[in-house]
Amino acid sequence: MSTFIGQLIGFAVIVAILMKWVVPLVKGMMQKQQEAIRAALAESAEAEKKLADADAMHAKAVEDAKAAAAKVTEEAKHDSERIEAQLQEQAGLEAERIKSQGAQQLQMMRQQVIRQLRSGLGEQSVRKADELVRAHVADPAAQAATVDRFLDELDQMTSSETTIETGATARLRAASRDSLATLVGEFDTQAGRLREPGLTTLADELVSVAGLLISQPVLARHLARPTDDPAPKVRLAETLLSGKVDDHTLDLVRTAVSQRWSEESNLVDAIEHLARLALLKRAEVSDEVDEVEEQLFRFGRLLDDQPRLTALLSDYTAPSEGRIGLLNKVIDSAGANGTAAELLRQTVGLLRG
Repeated sequence: MSTFIGQLIGFAVIVAILMKWVVPLVKGMMQKQQEAIRAALAESAEAEKKLADADAMHAKAVEDAKAAAAKVTEEAKHDSERIEAQLQEQAGLEAERIKSQGAQQLQMMRQQVIRQLRSGLGEQSVRKADELVRAHVADPAAQAATVDRFLDELDQMTSSETTIETGATARLRAASRDSLATLVGEFDTQAGRLREPGLTTLADELVSVAGLLISQPVLARHLARPTDDPAPKVRLAETLLSGKVDDHTLDLVRTAVSQRWSEESNLVDAIEHLARLALLKRAEVSDEVDEVEEQLFRFGRLLDDQPRLTALLSDYTAPSEGRIGLLNKVIDSAGANGTAAELLRQTVGLLRG
């Protein structure tokens, strides 16, 4: 019994010791462990919430990325269509430009070949004509008959019925010939009212107009271009020349630009022709026709004998002032008539290729 009591007391002491020191320690440890578990659970819940939020944000980002990608794709498609349309338009314009340039080059080559052929034909014709004329003139009887016939024609010639043929007018086509005939008819009307001072002014102003058209090929091309309504060209000529030239000159220029010309150069040739006619009309009024004719013939013989002089005067690539200065020296030394000198100055000054 005493043993049992002793053991019971010992057990009680052990229990008391456990309750006093061990149990509180274990409770504290268990409480801490529970708090740690609670914190871990809370953190797990928070992490799970964050994960859910992250998933939602990821899904939203994916949707936004898809929408942005679709928008970029659509814009790229529209840009590609626009660029393709622009490239097609540019390609069409470039093709038209190349086609137009090719046509222009072909036309230029064609005109160049025609000019070369005409030049060669003209040289051959002149050479053959020179041979025929020389052979004819070598015969004294034929020479006398030619002079008599020429004098008879001069007696019968009137300015309203005869158009003096030059190298330029001889090559005119039908339309330009008709236009020149109309223009010469208007010249006869205007020149019939003038005397020596007026005819001199008319000739000088027509030479100035021809020089203007030669120096301004774009203007000459516009004024010579065939149109159904010539009124705009007439207004342009009036704007450029009104107040700067005599009314008679302006009337002739109006008539010239109103006509239809086969080639652009025919307009300039026609105005040059009128300038020469004005000087010839002055010679007729002053009773100098025979003298002018003789001096022009002598000058032609001089050019035949002086090929170097001919080359210098006909070099249209050289400045006209220098060529006219050389011509003046030749004229002064020969004592040429004033009208003949003006005709020669016109020819040399307006010479072009």
